[in-house]
Amino acid sequence: MFESFKEQPADKILMLMQAFREDPRTDKIDLGVGVYKDADGNTPVMRAIKAAEKTLWETETTKSYTGLAGDPGFADAMVAMVLGDAVPRANVAAAATPGGTGAVRQAFDMIRVANPGARVFVSDPTWPNHLSILKHMGMEVVPYRYFDGETRAVDFAGMIADLHQAMPGDVVLLHGCCHNPTGANLNLAQWQAVVDLLLKQEAVPMIDIAYQGFGDGLEEDAAGVRLVASQMPECLIAASCSKNFGIYRERTGLLMAVARDASRRTLNQGTLNYLNRQNYSFPPDHGARLVTMVLNDPDLRADWAAELEDVRNSMLGLREQLASELRRLSGSDRFGFIAQHRGMFSRLGASPEQVEALRRDHGIYMVGDSRLNIAGLNATTVPILAEAIVKVGI
Repeated sequence: MFESFKEQPADKILMLMQAFREDPRTDKIDLGVGVYKDADGNTPVMRAIKAAEKTLWETETTKSYTGLAGDPGFADAMVAMVLGDAVPRANVAAAATPGGTGAVRQAFDMIRVANPGARVFVSDPTWPNHLSILKHMGMEVVPYRYFDGETRAVDFAGMIADLHQAMPGDVVLLHGCCHNPTGANLNLAQWQAVVDLLLKQEAVPMIDIAYQGFGDGLEEDAAGVRLVASQMPECLIAASCSKNFGIYRERTGLLMAVARDASRRTLNQGTLNYLNRQNYSFPPDHGARLVTMVLNDPDLRADWAAELEDVRNSMLGLREQLASELRRLSGSDRFGFIAQHRGMFSRLGASPEQVEALRRDHGIYMVGDSRLNIAGLNATTVPILAEAIVKVGI
């Protein structure tokens, strides 16, 4: 049986990680992997998470299963953080998942069960796992324009033109904030225009929000998601806790299905439970328990929010420093978009040859489409990167 397997395409980011590890240069810089790093190059455990973990260790009395949808307290806390009071809690079905990727996968499965013929409109570019999972599941993908390679801003006219092709029952996948891989976000007026169009086309929005709190703030980053949820009759939201709680390896996520009224929530919840059962039965609980403790304890939440704000401001400072240094070295404002983008990522607009030159000649690693992780920099490496960017002619 196994001899029928074909070699699968290698994951480009994992390949990049391996190449970085094998590079003997001591001055190499890793801007490829999408994890937050502090000024010392570490991905720290957040203070509030550490405190919650200590309390949990001292007080937890069982490791028994929670439920097919995970602990209800986790869902309540996450729905409140992501959606606020945009929709009644009674309208939202939710299920814990193994990370944001698990939430994305379960959302696609829910779409396939609800409408096997649904097409999924996906931004060009998008996070590679979106396309990989959809291809693996055999679901039809329709790309829509999103990023202008010249201005390094949102190609909103192209986006709207392409979304006019959506038909009733199709799904439009949107990034909640800090668009991966470009860092270019929709503003609220653009979010409203998207909602108006989806209502007209009778398409269903699915939102992937993995970086809430990394852009303009916890509340500000949720504004687009809340606008969609409050005005659309239904939507799906895949949320990740990896970045903003720093619990990458705990694989903690949540899938939310927002219905037009509470009567439809029961059916949605049953479907989410069923899909979890078919995939992994009970979702992991450790990370979800920590998130719940942090969000429900006023002191822990305040400390977490303060540290998250420090993380956000650190990335904004690095963006400003890099844009300023590039302005000084290049004598132009063509890199000003870096300061305007939000979140961990920006897309430089470099060619694959220029990205390879950065790696080969300067030991600077980034994804081949020129996505760089701003959080992989520090005050010392920003000038090194800026000089290398100018030298390779980006």
